[in-house]
Amino acid sequence: MKVTIENKKGLNKDLKVFIDKKTMNSHMDAKYEEIKGTVNLKGFRPGKVPREILKRQFGQAVFSEVLDKVLKDSSTKALEENKIKPAGQPKLDLKTYGQDKDLEYIISVTELPKVEVKSIENIKFDDYSVKIDEKETDKRINDIAKNQPNFKNAVADTLAKEGDLVVFDYNATVDSKTFKGGEGKNTQLTLGKDLFLKGFDKQLIGVKKGEQKEVEATLPENFPEKDLIGKKAKFKCTITSIKTPELQKIDDEFAKNLGAKNLSDLKSLVTKQINDEYKNSLDRLSKNQILKEIEKFKVSEIPENLIEEEVKILSQGMSEDDAKKSKKNFEEVAKKRIKVGLVLNEFGEQNKVKVTEQELQTEVQKQIRMMPGQEKMVMDFYQKNPSAVASLRGTVYEDKIINLIKEKAKSNKKEISKDEAEKILKQSQSPNDGDIIKDKKEKKPSKNTQSQKPTIKKAKSKTPSKKSKKVSKK
Repeated sequence: MKVTIENKKGLNKDLKVFIDKKTMNSHMDAKYEEIKGTVNLKGFRPGKVPREILKRQFGQAVFSEVLDKVLKDSSTKALEENKIKPAGQPKLDLKTYGQDKDLEYIISVTELPKVEVKSIENIKFDDYSVKIDEKETDKRINDIAKNQPNFKNAVADTLAKEGDLVVFDYNATVDSKTFKGGEGKNTQLTLGKDLFLKGFDKQLIGVKKGEQKEVEATLPENFPEKDLIGKKAKFKCTITSIKTPELQKIDDEFAKNLGAKNLSDLKSLVTKQINDEYKNSLDRLSKNQILKEIEKFKVSEIPENLIEEEVKILSQGMSEDDAKKSKKNFEEVAKKRIKVGLVLNEFGEQNKVKVTEQELQTEVQKQIRMMPGQEKMVMDFYQKNPSAVASLRGTVYEDKIINLIKEKAKSNKKEISKDEAEKILKQSQSPNDGDIIKDKKEKKPSKNTQSQKPTIKKAKSKTPSKKSKKVSKK
């Protein structure tokens, strides 16, 4: 194979590839040997069909298959040997080709620009740590205790009030007729939470043990008996018990019920939880500072095809007129995103950053935990959407790069209080946090908006597409 660079126009290059007919014929011979044992032709034993017969019967199909493979392998090799990283799909223009002929074609490719990443070590960013006051930890634990009260039997003739637990049996009817699901035993309701049927528990305020009370409520839209949805039902309730709440005692036993070893361990866990809540948000601020600094890096030229692709993403969902009006602004945003992506990717490649399958699965599990009760739906989503998994892989890849940058760049370590953290985060929540951190439409299992990630173009050799002359595959 002989490769020559025909012309250089900035990032655009044309490479002429020449493969002599002897090499092409050797590929054809190898393919004939491969299919010889699988071809069944009348009058010939398997594996004994003469070459000339195979050539007459399957020559064009074999050539088409060989040509496709040679084009794919040789174009990839030509780009790699000339250290060209394509920005988008290279195109092939066939000049000479055919059975028992030389192969000559042109690869037209737009190259990714060379990016300098040494300056990353000079980036300055704030690295926050939050000191949690013991009072904050105690307050959080007290709030947990309030939401998990103990109930004790009320004294005789106690009238139920908001916050009490009422235990009752009931029989319900619609238009004086019983219905499936209209009977309940030992039903428990905490008055004031309105968790049974809308307005139901308010009607039990003032009842006492042993009393019978008729309650009316409208059956909800998710009621199993479809013909009863929206109808009013009458519930004859027999109150079997009234229980009053008492504050949960905060001790080692309480801590163990929450999965801690003891109260001291619980305090440590809660302190870490509060710290992590602020740390995660503050880490995003640090990341944004780094990305904004990378925006200032100089890149000689940004490929037009990448800008066009990014503008399409930015204008998704917009009318044609609105997209045209915003095009200039979108192009500026696109350039920033692409520049940041190129710098991050180059830094990642130079430092051999990789994403392991274990890291990817950990991220999938993280996404699943974020949607309790919908775990199967989330898992099915990622199993059926390879593009969503690829998006997650990109997220993990970028996070690993950012963490490595933090190790190498110049951090300004700041220990701050919870109040200071809240103030910093509030100040950061302005509508102009940066073009590259805006919401981006991605395939996700939920409708929650995701933090925008810069476009990282992985510098993998792509299979070029062919243009001009088509090769028949009859």
